[in-house]
Amino acid sequence: MERYKEIEKSIIKKYRKEIWAKFVKTVKEYELIKENDNIMVCISGGKDSFLLAKCIQELKRHGKIHFDAHYVVMDPGYKEINRNMIVENAKLLNIPIEIFESDIFSVVDSVASKSPCYLCARMRRGYLYSKAQELGCNKIALGHHFDDVIETTLLSMFYGSEIKTMMPKLHSENFPGLELIRPMYLVKEEAVLAWKKSNDLTFINCACRFTEKIALDDDGTSKRKEMKELIKNLKKVNREIDNNIFKALDNVNLNCVLGTKQDGNYTSFLSDYDNKK
Repeated sequence: MERYKEIEKSIIKKYRKEIWAKFVKTVKEYELIKENDNIMVCISGGKDSFLLAKCIQELKRHGKIHFDAHYVVMDPGYKEINRNMIVENAKLLNIPIEIFESDIFSVVDSVASKSPCYLCARMRRGYLYSKAQELGCNKIALGHHFDDVIETTLLSMFYGSEIKTMMPKLHSENFPGLELIRPMYLVKEEAVLAWKKSNDLTFINCACRFTEKIALDDDGTSKRKEMKELIKNLKKVNREIDNNIFKALDNVNLNCVLGTKQDGNYTSFLSDYDNKK
């Protein structure tokens, strides 16, 4: 059996419960993929996006819904060693990638070298949406997983002073007709790591040019890494802590919050407090 087929089999068989079942549940529960969708699957070169691509391939091959998929890699200015690794992994996994160039790293380096992440993320999103339009796609699939959702939630609370999370899908504000979907939404990172290890796979971890040369104030410990460590420590006391945070986001009691915000409009609990006498 060819290696890529063994890797595909491991997703369906060995990691059926941890990966495949949760991937399928996400797609169905949040109605992420519909008949005749044209999806651009974004591959950054890391473990999450490559696993996403394989799951999309399997769903397209064995699922009941007909849809098209394009497997796209945006090169923002990767070093040659990182780009070559992406290409080789795509060949190994039998994923027909299309690479397109951008000059994001160079632009960001020239205008925001001290705090590049925000601008880089915005530029990446713009390039990806434009490429999706060029391909005639109506959806963009990203490889964010369950842990990303929990970490984003805590980051918003601790550093953004608001309760919000990473959604399983959302409409683009600047590109009408395009929708962003996250089919790995319920898949935990530990399952992705186990799949990677069991298949003896090596992916690029972080190919960002800036993390190699910028000395961060917290000695390289990012806020997201800080959240990851926090959750890890909390799980020593309560193994369900991450699941409970996730469930809380789907179980918000509006009778017991000080205020809510929707579409930029804030509403205080006082607005109709006297009407509830």
